[in-house]
Amino acid sequence: QVQLVESGGGLVQAGGSLRLSCTASGGTFRFYTMGWFRQAPGKEHEFVAAINWSGGVTSYADSVKGRFTISRDNAKKTVYLQMNSLKPEDTAVYYCAVKYSSSSRLPQLGSEYNDWGQGTQVTVSS
Repeated sequence: QVQLVESGGGLVQAGGSLRLSCTASGGTFRFYTMGWFRQAPGKEHEFVAAINWSGGVTSYADSVKGRFTISRDNAKKTVYLQMNSLKPEDTAVYYCAVKYSSSSRLPQLGSEYNDWGQGTQVTVSS
């Protein structure tokens, strides 16, 4: 079982950048698929990005493609979400999640992930 802790959220102006980190403890991080999701007030939980165990396969929601980049450092047991050109509609609580699988299929449904972090708030002002 993996425990996940997100960090790096905060308040930023539109057009700015933030980098979120999610550090794992326990388990065998390097074998697992990792994902980022977000939830804005009054909205559904939304897929943002995912990455396979090696970092060689990634997937993005259309709403963030070209602006966000997911990456991982297996030696540090950390997955990152670099967010550029932020928009007010990116405001949400961002969660990382782990799927105990080394498949290169990257689920976009939250129900397919096994464990979650506590979330970090990202607020983008206009």
